[in-house]
Amino acid sequence: MADTPAAADDIERIELSLFVQALRERYGYDFAGYAPASLARRVRQLVRDHRTDTVSALTGRLLHEPEFLPQVLQGLSVPVSEMFRDPPVFRALRDRVLPVLASYPRINIWQAGCAHGQEVYSLAILLEEAGLYDRCQIYATDFNEQALEQARDGIYAASEAPQWSRNYQAAGGLRSLTDYTSARYQYIKLDDRLRRNVTFAQHNLVADSVFCEAHLVLCRNVLIYFSNALQNRTLALFRDSLVRDGFLCLGMRENLDFAPVAADFMPVDPALRLYRRARGESTADA
Repeated sequence: MADTPAAADDIERIELSLFVQALRERYGYDFAGYAPASLARRVRQLVRDHRTDTVSALTGRLLHEPEFLPQVLQGLSVPVSEMFRDPPVFRALRDRVLPVLASYPRINIWQAGCAHGQEVYSLAILLEEAGLYDRCQIYATDFNEQALEQARDGIYAASEAPQWSRNYQAAGGLRSLTDYTSARYQYIKLDDRLRRNVTFAQHNLVADSVFCEAHLVLCRNVLIYFSNALQNRTLALFRDSLVRDGFLCLGMRENLDFAPVAADFMPVDPALRLYRRARGESTADA
């Protein structure tokens, strides 16, 4: 007798739970806090992409084929971005944040969830044009090693260039984006000099601790895939990573409004999801 729709849903829920457990216990990656609907969509897509028929079969491959792990992690991450995405945000960083950071002799920036690196190179260009890059270190992290490899290469489809150029100009660019790229065949490559003060590293926001002491933390459109509990954990991690008066920049669909750490931040531009860590005692210290 065929399963009823309700029974099929129950089976999938159990299978997803076992998949998450296998990923955690076998490899140390904990996706239990991810938004269930988003996680389920991505796991179903993995089932289709790898023709495993069921989530249970996918779990079996994950447990018995360690070389399969990178493909699973690639499917579970969402490395989608573009250079100078949401230009008003980068305009605000240029006009309101970098002049403050200029007062520090050394500047640390943490780009968490850097995906394929487009926003990292956007930051490098901002810092270069502000005359700050030589005293800045950017730490660009992601849990997806394949995405990090592309970020290190800095090579992208040339078809993206027109939109990126428009974004750059709208963000207050002082030159032409082509000054920072070279084109060959159907690809563009970001200039190597933009990478000179960037450290790309694997870091898992779900399980890992504070990465560095930062003057600016950017994590844009990552938290939307997390459950409320995991969002709160990650925001506390960012707070603890920031120096007093340090800046936090989130994605346009994210905010601090109902987070426990909200009292530890002052809004700089809430509409652009730009905040500053308060000087007073944090909720963690109370």
